This record gives sequence, structure tokens and C-alpha cells, in this order.
Amino acid sequence: MNSLAPELRDFILFCIERRGTDWPALYDEMARVAGQRLFRGMGRAELKQLGLSLALDSLDKTLELVKEVVAQHQHS
Repeated sequence: MNSLAPELRDFILFCIERRGTDWPALYDEMARVAGQRLFRGMGRAELKQLGLSLALDSLDKTLELVKEVVAQHQHS
């Protein structure tokens, strides 16, 4: 978790606040937020540079990142 960029953590938490943690609704919200650049003007390209891909072939990694953020947030 320490290697996760703070912007990614904040992006995921932003999406959770808007939609909750239910998957795949959260994925849909993440894609919508990125597509419309609703979080700090960041789109898919910027998120990918930070280590979060919303591509369908990367869903396993994306879901793991979400789980890490949720677990860390619950313990803080």
C-alpha cells in the first residue's frame, strides 16, 4: 500500500463516496469519473501513469488496488 500514489488512493475513495464499494458498480463509477475528468481533472491516461488501468484486461489488478484502499481506509 505504501507504494500506491496518494492521488490514486484519493481517486478510489472519491469514487467510493459517490457509488459505494459494490463491484462492478464501483468500476463503472471509476470509468465514468475518469472519462469525464471529475476528479482533479484526471483522466484515464493520468490514472494509468500513476498505476491504475481501467482496461478490462487489468480488472484483477484494479480490484486488488480497490481492496487495499478500502482495507487501509477502514483501519485509519
